[in-house]
Amino acid sequence: MEEILAPLREAVRQQGDLVQQLKEKGATEQEMSKAVAELKAKKKILEAKELALQSKDDTVDRVKMEDTLKRRFFYDQAFAIYGGVSGLYDFGPVGCALKNNILQIWRQHFIQEEQILEIDCTMLTPEPVLKTSGHVDKFADYMVKDAKTGECYRADHLLKAHLKKQMQDEKCSAEKATEMEDVITQMDNYTQQELSDLFVKYNVKSPSTGNDLTAPISFNLMFQTSIGPGGNMPGYLRPETAQGMFLNFKRLLEFNQGKLPFGAAQIGNSFRNEISPRSGLIRVREFTMAEIEHFVDPSDKVHPKFSNVADLEILLFSSKAQTSGQSAQIMRLGDAVEQGVINNSVLGYFIGRIYLYLIKAGLSKDKLRFRQHMENEMAHYACDCWDAESLTSYGWIEIVGCADRACYDLSCHSRATGVPLVAEKPLKEPISF
Repeated sequence: MEEILAPLREAVRQQGDLVQQLKEKGATEQEMSKAVAELKAKKKILEAKELALQSKDDTVDRVKMEDTLKRRFFYDQAFAIYGGVSGLYDFGPVGCALKNNILQIWRQHFIQEEQILEIDCTMLTPEPVLKTSGHVDKFADYMVKDAKTGECYRADHLLKAHLKKQMQDEKCSAEKATEMEDVITQMDNYTQQELSDLFVKYNVKSPSTGNDLTAPISFNLMFQTSIGPGGNMPGYLRPETAQGMFLNFKRLLEFNQGKLPFGAAQIGNSFRNEISPRSGLIRVREFTMAEIEHFVDPSDKVHPKFSNVADLEILLFSSKAQTSGQSAQIMRLGDAVEQGVINNSVLGYFIGRIYLYLIKAGLSKDKLRFRQHMENEMAHYACDCWDAESLTSYGWIEIVGCADRACYDLSCHSRATGVPLVAEKPLKEPISF
């Protein structure tokens, strides 16, 4: 098995080295984007081969599994007798019981054991809040429509599927296939106009009808509404639960007697108007989130209870391993923090607690890893970010995100409102300026 994977690992390593070299010599944004896209493509090829070589005993007949879950009413398509709506599901009696058990374990494991402050914020959010957070301007994908039926498709997904189908055609030359592969590797970097040109160049049609498609347009993934009868206060259904906790920071700090650190938690539904929901319950339009925001002194990111999880041995897939073509490695959590693989012990503590929760909830530790975001995919506000991923019939799927967001959100909302979202810290000695 390793003999088959070795050349693929080497290809990833070489591309990772190239990205680093380009960064060091100050390459242009276009050169960096192309090199990073190729690195991601080579990583995907390596991961796909690893999954293909796994034991057949690990595979699941997904169609039969989903059919069984629906027949026994764990869940089913919402509004089924009206034809259903894609991306919306109803949970049946057993599905509700399972979901409630998962949330009950979560509350006990995090809120009760960590003495976290739970709040319950409204799902309706005024536009200025999400304008400040960046969701109004950035929370979007490109979409195309069937010119006759109006059926919508996510542009990058449709173009990728079309090119892959063309590449499998016997009449497709090696040169043309290489060209199409290059387009696929750059898929995340194209502008709206570049996508439009590619749809024309490769004559992409509606996969359902063969009809012409409209030019790609930007589609915001939030559900828009208006608050109040006048219609003059635009708003959205929240796309995440985090913003409510940031906006209530001042009240939570007062409740905690002005002391840091403290944690806030919220369980509730969020909404994302996905262009083309797929993969069963993985990509849906309404879903329940359970989220924690832990507020800490940025100059003292040391968790007093880190020793409780320091000896946990967890499968970590660091950014360095990803860019060098290496596999994820089992590592002691304490060593990961000491060696700087994980940025600080606060982040390390919550990675450990998330790991223990997922095992308690029933995940197999053999199908669980924590993958670090590479520098090029890190959000601009994040110091470090790790995703808990589970190996499923769809491959490795993110199920939890754990990021050090610094004070980005509080600073943005403070600037927008003029309300200081800060905590005071008593000093041992005065500081002179």
